[in-house]
Amino acid sequence: MLLRRGFALEYATLAWNVVGIVVLAVAAIGARSVALAGFGLDSLIEIGASTVVIWELSGTDGERQRRALRLIGVGFALLAGYLLVQSVLVLATGFHPRHSVLGIVWTAVTAAVMFTLAAGKARTGAALDNPVLKTEGRVTLIDGLLAAAVLAGLVLNAALGWWWADPAAGFVLVYYAVREVKEIFAGEH
Repeated sequence: MLLRRGFALEYATLAWNVVGIVVLAVAAIGARSVALAGFGLDSLIEIGASTVVIWELSGTDGERQRRALRLIGVGFALLAGYLLVQSVLVLATGFHPRHSVLGIVWTAVTAAVMFTLAAGKARTGAALDNPVLKTEGRVTLIDGLLAAAVLAGLVLNAALGWWWADPAAGFVLVYYAVREVKEIFAGEH
């Protein structure tokens, strides 16, 4: 039952992010938004992490878990690197995206969905004593936090003209992602 729930959570995450890539591409192009494009990249990383967990849940053993955790750690590192570069570039160039109602709606709903999935993965991973599912739950949590940060940036840009709010929030997420990478590669998971 628990294993089935773990698979269901990962398949739901995969499906949401596949749809999200299309929605985010449309929203990013329409608004010329680097933040929305970056969130699309995050969706790709989340797809990769979910695929790794599905692979690991299909045949759990010690070596498979270690390899899966390293792959998730690489996903975190890629996300941190991208967010750092994106945030610095947007702030340095003073890039001003257009408003995006589609982006605001999608990121608001995505934040709620990702927080729900992350909580489910944390509970299920703990019940299964599966560090890979628990760690990927943190990837999903970061996805929800990133959605909330992008949402805040989009809303502040639309309401107050604060174009810099989104890249500023990105730095908080960089810190969290780097911390997770360190923990994974130090063997703390």
